[in-house]
Amino acid sequence: MRLVILDRDGVINQDSDDFIKSPEEWIPIPGSLEAIARLCRAEFRIVIITNQSGIARGKLTIDTLNRIHTRMLEHIHQKGGEIDAIMICPHGPDDNCECRKPKPGMFLELAQRLKINLSGVPAVGDSVRDVEAARAAKALPVLVRTGKGMRNAKLLSASEDFDDVPVFEDLAAFANDLLRNTRQV
Repeated sequence: MRLVILDRDGVINQDSDDFIKSPEEWIPIPGSLEAIARLCRAEFRIVIITNQSGIARGKLTIDTLNRIHTRMLEHIHQKGGEIDAIMICPHGPDDNCECRKPKPGMFLELAQRLKINLSGVPAVGDSVRDVEAARAAKALPVLVRTGKGMRNAKLLSASEDFDDVPVFEDLAAFANDLLRNTRQV
């Protein structure tokens, strides 16, 4: 099975320091939906793993989050893509749960559900916590410069611990690289 794991805010859609609180606030990053569609046509399965602490903070309800995801899925389908699963952590930063990135709980649950090892599975995010969660789950962390990625790319480059993390301008550039390298195999 070929799989790609994506963070949501800052990778697929525009991020907001005030949270995405309604379907209308969900705005795709240019090229991200087309990138997902290209990956799907190349027979990659796409799973979204996303922290959504706005729920714990009272900024939105699970019903509103479901409506946001319905809008996202409709836009992805219009471009010819499909999402196999969306995994969320609704907890806040002080809840000390195992699912909130940078902890690998959602990644480990995904591996268990699919009965696979995540080694070599790209996990695309825009933050250090995305990279840390992917690495802790033995997935292949990837950073994009969209969302909070520009700021986080600087943090990663300042640490030798993250020298091996590939950085791309956006999800489209990552997908182009992955598909080019997949054809060569």
